[in-house]
Amino acid sequence: MQQRLKPAIAALSLMLPLTSLAGAKGAVPPAPVAAKKAVVDTYHGTKVDDPYQWLEKSDDPEVRKWVDGQTAHMRAVLDKLPSRDAIRARITTLLSHKSAAHYAMVQRGGVLFSMKFQPPRQQSMLVVLPSVDDPSTARVLVDPMELDPSGHTTIDFFVPSLDGKKVAVSLSKDGTESGDVTVYDVSTGKALPGEVVPRVNGGTAGGSLTWNADGTGFFYTRYPRGEERPAEDRDFFQQVYFHKLGTPEDKDTYELGKGAPRIANYHLKTSDDGSHVLAILGNGDGGEYALYLRGPAGTWTQLSTFEDKLVDAAFGQDGALYALSRKDAPRGKVLRIALATPALDKATVLVPEGPSSIASFRPTATRLYVVEQLGGPTRMRMVGLDGKELGVVPTPPVSSVGGGVYLGGDDLLLATSSYTEPVSLYRYGAKDGKLAKTALGRTSPVDTRDVVVDRVMCTSKDGTQVPLNILHGRGTKLNGNNPTLLTGYGGFNLSLSPGFNAMNFAFIEQGGVVAIANLRGGAEFGEEWHANGSLTKKQNVFDDFYACAKLLVDKKWTKPERLAIQGGSNGGLLMGAALTQHPEMYRTVLAHVGIYDMLRVELTPNGQFNTTEYGTVKNPEQFQAMYGYSPYHQVKDGVKYPSVLFTSGENDPRVDPFHSRKMVARLQEATGSKRPVLLRTNNMGHGMGTPLDQEIAEEVDVYAFLFNELGMKYKPVDGKLSAPASK
Repeated sequence: MQQRLKPAIAALSLMLPLTSLAGAKGAVPPAPVAAKKAVVDTYHGTKVDDPYQWLEKSDDPEVRKWVDGQTAHMRAVLDKLPSRDAIRARITTLLSHKSAAHYAMVQRGGVLFSMKFQPPRQQSMLVVLPSVDDPSTARVLVDPMELDPSGHTTIDFFVPSLDGKKVAVSLSKDGTESGDVTVYDVSTGKALPGEVVPRVNGGTAGGSLTWNADGTGFFYTRYPRGEERPAEDRDFFQQVYFHKLGTPEDKDTYELGKGAPRIANYHLKTSDDGSHVLAILGNGDGGEYALYLRGPAGTWTQLSTFEDKLVDAAFGQDGALYALSRKDAPRGKVLRIALATPALDKATVLVPEGPSSIASFRPTATRLYVVEQLGGPTRMRMVGLDGKELGVVPTPPVSSVGGGVYLGGDDLLLATSSYTEPVSLYRYGAKDGKLAKTALGRTSPVDTRDVVVDRVMCTSKDGTQVPLNILHGRGTKLNGNNPTLLTGYGGFNLSLSPGFNAMNFAFIEQGGVVAIANLRGGAEFGEEWHANGSLTKKQNVFDDFYACAKLLVDKKWTKPERLAIQGGSNGGLLMGAALTQHPEMYRTVLAHVGIYDMLRVELTPNGQFNTTEYGTVKNPEQFQAMYGYSPYHQVKDGVKYPSVLFTSGENDPRVDPFHSRKMVARLQEATGSKRPVLLRTNNMGHGMGTPLDQEIAEEVDVYAFLFNELGMKYKPVDGKLSAPASK
C-alpha cells in the first residue's frame, strides 16, 4: 500500500454545519442504516463481533443498494454547502495552473525522457526533451488522452532502451494499476506492431522492467497467468521473465523467482554497458530486500538475503555495484561491490554510517551523490569514489532534493522543492560546483511570499521528539482560534519531505494554518525510526500524531473545535486511529482510501503485502497489537465523534473500499453526536491515474466540507495569484 505516486498525501468552529443544512432548501435523504448481521470471528481465543462483514462483498446487490443510498445522502449534504461555486473556481485555478510539471526523468543514449503534466489535460504524457532550457522543444511520444479520450488511461511507468531508440510503456485503466506494456519507437512515436506484454504492473506487487544490452528484448515482472496457479494466487508469486522483441509473449522465458515468497515484488536495473542486470526482490511492503545479479554469462547470483539488509543498489561507471546497507547501520552505509568478483563478503564500505540517514544515492564518473534525510527535509552531499568528502550541493534549507538524472561525467540534473516553492530543476556542474536553473520548473499558482514555515518539535508519549512543520500567514496570532489542518502518514519507510501542495494554500489564504507531522514509521531518521512505528509498535505513530495535535492546542495555534485532520492510505488508517482514540481533540476528519479493519485487511491481495509492515492476525502478539488500535473495532457506542468525510475508489487495488464502507456503517450507528459521517465513492482507484477533472471535483467536495465544518466563511479569491497576506 505504499504511496507510489501521485502521492495521495496532500482540514472546525461549532455546530454550524447542522444549522446551515437545516435551513437549506430541499430535503436531504437520510443515510441508509446498515443491517447488522451476527458474525463472530475467533482469533487466538478472542471472539470478535463483525456485524458489517457483509459490506465486504462489493458486487452484492444489497451492498450496491447501501452504497447508492450513501452516495445520494452524501451528494445532498455536500451539494448544499455554501460557496461551492467560488470554491470550485478557486480549486480549478490552483489545480489547472498551466505551468507544466516535468518528472520521472531519465537520460538514455543522449535522449532525455520525461513525464509531463500539462493542465488542463487530464493525464500526464511521455515526452522527449531536446533542451532543458526550452520546454517548447518537447516532443510527445505517448499521450494517454489520444489513446483514451475519456481520460481513464494512465502511464504507470516507462523504461527506455539503453540506446534511447525504444521505450517500453506500462498503461492501465480506471485506477486499477493493472498495466500492459507496449513498446514504442522513439524516432516515430509509433507502437511496434505486436509488442504488447500483458499485466507487467499491478496494484499489489507493482511492476518493473529493464532492457538488455542491445535493445532486442527486456526483463520484466510477470504475474501468474491462465491456469498456472489458482485464481486466488494470481496477484502473488511475481517472477522475472525475458521478452525478445519479435516473438509472441507466450514464448517469453523464465529468469528468476521460483522459490521466492508469495508476496515477492521486484525492481529491475541494467548496467549502463548492458553487461549486468540487477533484481531487487522485496518481501512485501515492510522494507526487506534481497539482491540478485545476472552476469555476462546469463546466470543469476544471489548477492544478499533479507537478513543482510541491503535495501537498494545502483550500478556505477567504474565496474562496481554500489549498495545501501542497514546492517548494523540503521541510518545506512554505502558499500562498493566489484562486479568482477560480486560477493557481499568482498564488499568495502565507501560511505560509513553518519548522523543523518541515507535516503538514496547516485554514482557518477568519480563521485557518489548521497541524499540524506534530516528528519523530513533532505540535502545532497558528495563523496569521491575514494571515500573523500567533497561537500554539499548548495540546495535551499528546509527543502527536498531528488531526481539525480545522470548527464555524463559528474554532472547531474536534480530537482528541489519546499513547502512554499514548486519544483525547480537544476543542472549541477561538478567543475564549478554551481547550480544552473533550467526552464523545466513549475511556477506557483499562488503568491507565497508571506507564508511562514515554522519547524518545531513535539514530545510524544514515550518522550520521543517528533518534528512538526507549521505553515501559516505572516502575522498569524496565537489566540487559540485559528482553523488548522493537521496531516501525517507514518509508515512504510516513507518520509513526508517538504513539497509544494497548492491545496495547502487554498486553506491558508482563508486564514487557516496547515501542519505536517513527521511521524515514526517513516524514514525521517533511518530504519530505527521506521521500525518503532511498525508491527507491534504501530501505536507509537498514533501517539506521535496526538502529541502534534496537542502542541497545536497547547501553544494556542488552535483549539479542538477548530482543528481538522487529514490523511490518505496508511494515513487514512492514521485518521481512523486518531478519531477513535481521541475524538475530543478534533472537529472534523478527512479520511482518504484508508484501512480501518486491521483484522481482515490481509484477506485482500495487497493487504497480504502489508503484513511485513503491520503484522498478521496469525501471530498472537501482532493480532493483539492490531486489535488494540483497529479503528473499526475501537468505535464505541454513544461517543461524540467528529464529523468525518471518507473517500474511497471502487477499483482501488491497494486498499479495498470495504474498509470505508464498514467504518462508515459502524460510525453512523455508534456516534453520539449529530455531526455528519459521509462516504464519497468514486469509480477510480487509490489515486494513481485519476483524471484531473475528477481530482478537482473531489477536492471541491473535501474543501467545501472542511470550510463548513470549521465555521469558515469562504472569501472568494480572484485572479490567478492570491494577494499576499497582510503584514
